[in-house]
Amino acid sequence: MKDIVSAVLSREATSGDFANLRVPESYRGVVIRKGDTGMFDGMRSADKDPRKSLHVEEVPVPELGPGEALVAVMASSVNYNSVWSSIFEPLPTFGFLERYGRLSDLTKRHDLPYHVIGSDLAGVVLRTGPGVNAWHPGDEVVAHCLSVELESSDGHNDTMLDPEQRIWGFETNFGGLAEIALVKSNQLMPKPQHLSWEEAAAPGLVNSTAYRQLVSRNGAAMKQGDNVLIWGASGGLGSYATQLALAGGAHPVCVVSSPQKAEICRRMGAEAIIDRTAEDYTFWPDEHHQDPREWKRFGKRIRELTGGEDVDIVFEHPGRETFGASVYVTRKGGTIVTCASTSGYTHEYDNRYLWMSLKRIIGSHFANYREAWEANRLVAKGKIHPTLSKVYPLEETGQAAYDVHRNLHQGKVGVLALAPAEGLGVRDHDKRAQHLDAINRFRVAAS
Repeated sequence: MKDIVSAVLSREATSGDFANLRVPESYRGVVIRKGDTGMFDGMRSADKDPRKSLHVEEVPVPELGPGEALVAVMASSVNYNSVWSSIFEPLPTFGFLERYGRLSDLTKRHDLPYHVIGSDLAGVVLRTGPGVNAWHPGDEVVAHCLSVELESSDGHNDTMLDPEQRIWGFETNFGGLAEIALVKSNQLMPKPQHLSWEEAAAPGLVNSTAYRQLVSRNGAAMKQGDNVLIWGASGGLGSYATQLALAGGAHPVCVVSSPQKAEICRRMGAEAIIDRTAEDYTFWPDEHHQDPREWKRFGKRIRELTGGEDVDIVFEHPGRETFGASVYVTRKGGTIVTCASTSGYTHEYDNRYLWMSLKRIIGSHFANYREAWEANRLVAKGKIHPTLSKVYPLEETGQAAYDVHRNLHQGKVGVLALAPAEGLGVRDHDKRAQHLDAINRFRVAAS
């Protein structure tokens, strides 16, 4: 790996130099083991510890197939799907790998007794397989996590509808929390040149997810002037939704759980902020019943911050805990768009507030290649800034996942793979200087 790292750090290495590098037979990856899937049986989700299930192990480099690329991973990051993988919820991911392995002789590579996880990366192309023309060894890239086969017509208007759509590193093997990753070439995008490796690795999944959910016509199709309620507005997903709302001329109403997180939102430029802990909203007084009076109190608070208006869009991802309130506070004809259920998958709401007020619920899942490309383009233009709270070495990915699982983070949690230190990989220093103040503001707030 030393030769690969030396070539990446060198400004003189050419595409030919990278093509001539020897690809090692094995690499270190963050894995879960098939034999461990029952280790947390009987435990509450909150008590399951990713530090016990995630391991850094030496694994063989997979065979490179048509339309694929091997990427030297300089940095990655932890998403909530990495937490799900580590605690084997909602199901162990080995079922995904088994089904994928039955698709073809080539996909059998993915069905292994271990799973290299991770759905983000920033790195350098090492090798490309047959049929790859747009990318070459030495290209500095980031990867989005949509893996598709595109043999069905269903996916050709929106690749997220492909019947064989999978999330790379979650429903496929050889993910980004590793020194080398295997991706399809149509996952690759140019690395923003003003960002370090760890910064460039942070936005991929969450920025693209937020873009589709909030901006795309496949999601809420946000427009200028919209009031947008954003749950967890300083977190790994919500911080990008907040920035997209501000960049698009909308009015974010940011919901957070602490004064520190409220300050992050202010430093991003948001003005309407609700600290739900300080204001003590209790939507579920017990496990089985919600309190509509709390929905009403919450809606009143929102109107105080918006000049008397209800929200046009609710950016939903907590799920069970907040969904009833989200449906209630949305304006007549408005949209609740949901992409996850981190507090529980069974949502309960009063349907009178949905059907009689002509509201819509839209399910949104990651992003297609075009949406991911546009989201990455906004990062490259300096319109959207990565939000990193902490960066761990690969060996401490279990702790990084623990932080995300326990909601100890503010923004994304990064992981260094082959990069020997933070702050490397910046190529465009002029553009970096133009927006470094914004990055520093977020970091100061997070600290």
